[in-house]
Amino acid sequence: MQKEKLKIGSRASKLALWQAAWVAGQIEASGGHCEIVKIKTTGDKILDVPLAKVGGKGLFVKEIEEALITGEIDLAVHSMKDMPGHIPSPLHLAAISKRENPQDVLISRLGLRFFDLSAGSKIGTSALRRQAQLMAHRSDLQFVPLRGNLDTRLRKLKEGQLDAIILAAAGLHRMGWDGQVTEYLPFEISLPAIGQGALGIECRRNDREVNAYVAMLNDSETARCVTAERAMLKRLEGGCQVPIAGIATLSQREITLKGLVASLDGKEIIHVCEHGDEPESLGIRVAELLLSRGADRILAAIYPDNPQEKGPK
Repeated sequence: MQKEKLKIGSRASKLALWQAAWVAGQIEASGGHCEIVKIKTTGDKILDVPLAKVGGKGLFVKEIEEALITGEIDLAVHSMKDMPGHIPSPLHLAAISKRENPQDVLISRLGLRFFDLSAGSKIGTSALRRQAQLMAHRSDLQFVPLRGNLDTRLRKLKEGQLDAIILAAAGLHRMGWDGQVTEYLPFEISLPAIGQGALGIECRRNDREVNAYVAMLNDSETARCVTAERAMLKRLEGGCQVPIAGIATLSQREITLKGLVASLDGKEIIHVCEHGDEPESLGIRVAELLLSRGADRILAAIYPDNPQEKGPK
């Protein structure tokens, strides 16, 4: 029997609701009817502690996935960069949307670019991945934890609490706020999070109706690239505690995957760049090369302080 309304699970931030509304609009244009259900995740509830100290994986998806499994919602819309490598077996990613710009951006209060910021400037970021990479280039800057939604982060910058903040370009573009960007950071300075810029639509594997509705949202090129990145992440068993970054690009049928693991202080950064046709095997190969070149030491040094995480075998 056809569902009267498809219930879409989403976090309650403006950006998350924009993303859910975009998916709802696509489904409704195909004849479906949708209702957005707001769900508060662990990552949304704990705002006074850096993510790296909260522990665990899937801090922005766990409660949403639980609502999917119990049938409270029919599908979920996630920022792919929030998705852990492992997805519960009753669920799957039914579609990965066409990727927005995956770069990180700098927004500075005085309009200064990254290399023009004064020594000692306070830079706000929620990601150890960003912090480690940027410290490798500017160890004279002061990096401070920055939590909250886009509005909150931009407000803290305008109030003068920070000299600059680092955000994902994709979210700003979706909200129409890209005019605030001071500088798009090249991958050589800040390689993005796994899946950054793409949306993931997750649903129950056995729900044929929902799977049929969301299949049209899948962008095959983005899906191949993100699959390679996620295979790397899964092999490294990474969570938000570890500076892991990666970006895959596609040229005809060949995928190029750049992967990175960094020490927390940014003093050691291991890069790997490989090419291949099969996304999963390429992602695993890049992860194995990273581990063999010293990422295993970096991860082993980080994981003991985070007992909820389990390092790679």
